[in-house]
Amino acid sequence: MSFEEEWAQRKDEVAERHATQMRLNQLPGDQGPTSPPPLLGSSNSPDLATTPAKKKAAANSIENNIEPGTRTAADAADESVRDAIAEFKGWETAAGLKKAHHQWDEQVERLMGRLSQEKSALRNTAILFSNNDLETEAAFAPLKSKVSGI
Repeated sequence: MSFEEEWAQRKDEVAERHATQMRLNQLPGDQGPTSPPPLLGSSNSPDLATTPAKKKAAANSIENNIEPGTRTAADAADESVRDAIAEFKGWETAAGLKKAHHQWDEQVERLMGRLSQEKSALRNTAILFSNNDLETEAAFAPLKSKVSGI
């Protein structure tokens, strides 16, 4: 039997089954009743939370460790490349090193800019989430006063 003949036979079998049978997609019957997913904030649910203190710590880590370390590493590379350019003065190697050094400096500046943006974003996000929590609490204040007044 050729592939085409077997394929046609299989398609016919499936079409016949679909015409005479109904299939319901469901869980196996022996699993018992299902329960709704846990509510957010319950001990069994995944966290949907933000921690301003952790965001502040991450921003401080960028400011106090990563940015200074990156700048120090970039400056150390600058010094050694300048020395190499001086050693190869008059050679094409010096011109190539100058070009590579220029690209290196551009990349370092982009990285420093990105680190600064991430630091700012972490700090701003912490502030935005805190403000959102305060606004939500303030929106419920009239309800709280009505409930406590009853």
